[in-house]
Amino acid sequence: MKVGDTVKDFALHDTQGQSLSLSELLENGKALILFFPLAFSSVCTDEMCHFRDNKKLYNSMNANILGISVDSFFTLREFKRANNFPFPFVSDFNKEVSRQFGVLYEDYYGMKGVAKRSAFVINKDNVVEYAEVLEDSGSLPDFKAIQKVLEK
Repeated sequence: MKVGDTVKDFALHDTQGQSLSLSELLENGKALILFFPLAFSSVCTDEMCHFRDNKKLYNSMNANILGISVDSFFTLREFKRANNFPFPFVSDFNKEVSRQFGVLYEDYYGMKGVAKRSAFVINKDNVVEYAEVLEDSGSLPDFKAIQKVLEK
């Protein structure tokens, strides 16, 4: 998935086991989709804490944040609760959406099909306005570049 591509609507289960779709996220602004490798890992926690701690800034830009990982929604529920994250997380346990976006590691420390740390901004027309896929899971997305796109 790259800038200019159209994203097919998807729905995944949130931390309460309820379905949440991309089209629902886009009802009130742009979607900021954040794929991350594994809940509770240090860099993933740091990344999500950035978005939690800057929630007012992202709200002011009408960004609807969504965290996606291949963890189960049970694990994501505990991750969200433990860190008081104010935005939804959904489980891509079956890796369908991660495949659609092209963000899966073939091999991640012996695990097959873990999501790469990635950030996508999607507009109301389902078009990608920002795409960043990081090969190094120890790196964080470019927060300033994301904010610049959201400000448009």
